Amino acid sequence: MKKLLITIIGGVALGLLVAPNANAQDTKKPLFDGKSLAGWEVLKDEHNLWRVEGGVITAGSLTQKVPHNSFIATKRSFHNFDLRLKIRITGTEGFVNSGIQIRSVRVPDSHEMIGYQVDAGRGWWGKLYDESRRRKVIGESADADAVNRAVKEDGWNDYRIRAEGTRIRSWINGVAALDYTEAEPNIPQDGQIGLQVHGNGKTLVQVKDVTIEILPPTPNAPTWEKVGKPKGKKKTGGKKKN
Repeated sequence: MKKLLITIIGGVALGLLVAPNANAQDTKKPLFDGKSLAGWEVLKDEHNLWRVEGGVITAGSLTQKVPHNSFIATKRSFHNFDLRLKIRITGTEGFVNSGIQIRSVRVPDSHEMIGYQVDAGRGWWGKLYDESRRRKVIGESADADAVNRAVKEDGWNDYRIRAEGTRIRSWINGVAALDYTEAEPNIPQDGQIGLQVHGNGKTLVQVKDVTIEILPPTPNAPTWEKVGKPKGKKKTGGKKKN
């Protein structure tokens, strides 16, 4: 988009159309190219669970139960950001659930990730679960009824997640879903972004239109490097199945 530059010469206003600064950085980037899982890591024994079908990241099955929690994760780590994606979750049996990991890392020798999970699925939309760490819901919507009314069951849902410093917010189809501020001092504010298909259900998770706006990092924030990543196999577990 060109900008109008007004210059005053001899009392006369002159208008010039000028191109925007070519060096200005566009911080909004796609995280999914619509064709492949380039930029994402998949565990070597889980390629049968994750694929790209019809330009959509697809995980799980409607005919076979997913054996355990499974995640793909960005190869890159992020600090503060504004993440947007579309997600559809369908299922025929068992615990039909998904979630978006943020500020997370892999648990070595495990299929799990550890860190915040912005939840998705019936009864879980708008919640913040602490995957493999505190292993409980740590944040919920102030108006869960409004969030559930906004959700399109078995349809595509727009999810926006914004993480800035200790504050994490989310919106589902434009409706405010979460506003959580971390109170513990040594929780890392960086990490990978991941997508989950939960185990023990005949579940199909589909994700598309994944973009991220990178925001300036918080000075002197705790990071996984400072706090220490998990060092080996540990007892982990997903959320309870009702």
